[in-house]
Amino acid sequence: MENVYQEIVQFFTQPTAYRSILILICLLVLAYIASKFLAAAIIRIAQAVAVRADVESNDERFIRLRQVETYLSVTVAVVRAAFVAVVAYVGWDLLSPMSNSGVAAVGASAFFIVFAGQTLGMLLRDVTNGAMMIIEQWFHVGDYIKIEPFIDASGVVERFTLRSTKIRRLTGEILWVHNQQIQAVHVTPGGVRTLAVDVFARDKDAAVKVMLELAQAIPTGATMLASPLRISEPEEWTEDLWRITAVGQTAPGREWLIENFLVNAIKEVDEGVKDKSKRTFIYEPIARYADPVADQKFKRAVRVRRHQISSQK
Repeated sequence: MENVYQEIVQFFTQPTAYRSILILICLLVLAYIASKFLAAAIIRIAQAVAVRADVESNDERFIRLRQVETYLSVTVAVVRAAFVAVVAYVGWDLLSPMSNSGVAAVGASAFFIVFAGQTLGMLLRDVTNGAMMIIEQWFHVGDYIKIEPFIDASGVVERFTLRSTKIRRLTGEILWVHNQQIQAVHVTPGGVRTLAVDVFARDKDAAVKVMLELAQAIPTGATMLASPLRISEPEEWTEDLWRITAVGQTAPGREWLIENFLVNAIKEVDEGVKDKSKRTFIYEPIARYADPVADQKFKRAVRVRRHQISSQK
């Protein structure tokens, strides 16, 4: 028993490799716990900024608040990593000169070489990719994104750090992705997708009445139809034909509310009516994407050449 006690005392009093590694591990654990409390304070500030961003009506200020929220989210990881790194460096500096023979320094060095070989390379790749995405402003906290090359990695960004990205899917699931795995990102502006349905009718008043009734049947909400459908003023297409457009915005993944539900409901209005002159809608409805910004950009990209055809005499 006395020998065991002496070995324990010698272990904690004599500078050995095992003792140095144990002290370093304890310091890192304590630094990690302390950094969590420091990060919690930053998270509270980020949450306050998020609340202000959600109620902000000005688009420019809304984007700025989203950027601040993103930078605070990144700061959490940076502060925690820096805190642990400083503690590790101080511990290394204090433990290295304690051994005359250099056994402690050699043992601690071997420990860090193994640690760096296993994790440091992957960590640096994550940090590099994360830093580039932040500099180029790929996306911000609160944006709806889809990550490539994954088939089903999409959702709202809840947290974005130099190392990883946390998103919440439409089903409520939480998905963590290493930044080095992100090859491309689809960002949905405003978190909604704008779709339109065009219908054609002879009697514009009857058609508008039916469209208004169908629009009220589609549920609205953050994960359904973002706002009630807007029915446009009838546009005279030909002498006795009118075009009516219904425009709506849905959460990503809920496009079927307009593409399928609304379109099928319009088709059922004239189901069984064989006489075309008595139908409310003359042709089948046309569903399409109707993002106004995309329309403007494609006007610059699409060039239709008009060929002049000369007749041969």
